[in-house]
Amino acid sequence: MQRAIPCMVMRGGTSKGLYFLEEDLPDSVEERDELLLSLMGSPDERQIDGMGGAHPLTSKVAVVSPSTTPDVDVDYLFLQVVVDRAEVATSQNCGNILAGVGPFAIEAGLVAPRQGSTEVRIRMVNTEALALATVSTPGGVVNYSGSERIDGVPGTAAGVPIQFLDIAGSSSGKLLPTGNVVDVIEGATVTCIDNGMPVVILRAADFGVSGVETPAELEANEVLKQRVEQLRLVAGPLMNLGEVSTKTVPKMCLVSEPQAGGCINTRTFIPHRVHEAIGVLGSVSVATACAIPGSVASEFCDVDQSAGPVTLEVEHPSGFFSVEVDIASSNDEAGIEVRRAALLRTARLLMRGEVMIPNRSESQR
Repeated sequence: MQRAIPCMVMRGGTSKGLYFLEEDLPDSVEERDELLLSLMGSPDERQIDGMGGAHPLTSKVAVVSPSTTPDVDVDYLFLQVVVDRAEVATSQNCGNILAGVGPFAIEAGLVAPRQGSTEVRIRMVNTEALALATVSTPGGVVNYSGSERIDGVPGTAAGVPIQFLDIAGSSSGKLLPTGNVVDVIEGATVTCIDNGMPVVILRAADFGVSGVETPAELEANEVLKQRVEQLRLVAGPLMNLGEVSTKTVPKMCLVSEPQAGGCINTRTFIPHRVHEAIGVLGSVSVATACAIPGSVASEFCDVDQSAGPVTLEVEHPSGFFSVEVDIASSNDEAGIEVRRAALLRTARLLMRGEVMIPNRSESQR
């Protein structure tokens, strides 16, 4: 007999995943991960016997609970369920799935809605960073319909503005994890940065590509993939991330001249597939790098540090990602102080109900 567990399926930004209350999952991490692998249908490239969508962007899980941290509403643990391996990764946040956490918390009764809009303060458990999401709640009900459009998602929806509070070095301990604005790793000049997501920024031209290739074209380039992965394995320990062969960080971002009026053009390995757009926190790290004098990203985007909050348009394969960063000059190694980062996402509840858990004998392959 199968068992049922309460669950919501939500699109958050340009990702999709299963959202659970922590109390509905096993306390044991081992049992929880085994359960989630079964629910998603991993390991299987098609995830045909589960809820996963056969891609890292659609094989994600949010675990939400009331927060015990003062002045914080909910805790959010992000879990990346690997598609083709029996692995559940906890080494990173996901800003796209984060966009659905506020609506989910209200739908699940963890946060009382207010008239008009409701602010939800979220602790991102993976890195202990804080985010403030504003959810549209006219009449005290979550509203998903609206006129906001984000590249990578068809149609329009209600906006979910998100502010990130003190996320510099959230995974590695420092905005510039190596202590340098640029490093030479495996013969390539790179910038290693962590403003919410550890990212290694690479000039596309240094890797024999233009940076305007499609994700499919880059994924078909075996020489490129091998070189990028080798560099990633070396960069991980240098960024205080330890041995990263089984981790989903750091992300590897090829940058080049903007093609459509943006600030910089990007193609991001996440880390073994190429993102159809760019991750939320990855885009924040890239935008921040644009404001650091001498960084690889700053070669393509000149940011006036005296301007206060600036909005940077980060180009990606599906369009643009607008990131607002509030920066100021400083005397530290980065040359800047990041005061705040903010952006706009959308989310939509796709399904609420119960997801079925096969018993142990049924789940054996």
